[in-house]
Amino acid sequence: MATIAGALAACAVLASFGVVRTVRRASPRPAVPASGHQGRRARRRRARRVEREVPQLLDLLAAGSTAGLSAELSLRRAAQALRGPLGEDLRAIGHRTDLGARWRDELDAYADATGSLDLRRAVAVLQRTERLGASLAGATHELAANVRHARRTATLERARTAPVKMLFPLVFLILPAFLLLTVVPVLLTTVRSIR
Repeated sequence: MATIAGALAACAVLASFGVVRTVRRASPRPAVPASGHQGRRARRRRARRVEREVPQLLDLLAAGSTAGLSAELSLRRAAQALRGPLGEDLRAIGHRTDLGARWRDELDAYADATGSLDLRRAVAVLQRTERLGASLAGATHELAANVRHARRTATLERARTAPVKMLFPLVFLILPAFLLLTVVPVLLTTVRSIR
């Protein structure tokens, strides 16, 4: 009994110091919970975070290309610089590439798995510039500007619809409460004073 307790204590100590590490499955899909309502919410939250990092990825790719790096090396440097889920996933893609996978195929599978339109466009630009030998810097700068413009336009569109969405709660919830608190007491005192 004492040996089992000692072994469990040793495992706990080793795990707390990070000696024992879990093995992560290598897949092009993002690592998020896969079941239930919480899983869907976590996937959506992660997808939004990945989506927010795409313009930064494009700027980093353009900077790497301007510095003379190839598309693959620019992608690896950008993955090192990104700190969010996109950077983690791109580093995992780089690791799988080191193990023998083709980086274009892994990146394409990742873009399909995330469902991000902007990321798919970035992957298409990467593949096109690598295949045709065109300038990656110009293409990624242009794509980053287009992505930012589209996001700005979508944000303005959501801001324009906000007053319409606020109309229902205002008319049916806030205004009746205001009337109950201001007009009804005045009416009650008036009715009492008439008697």
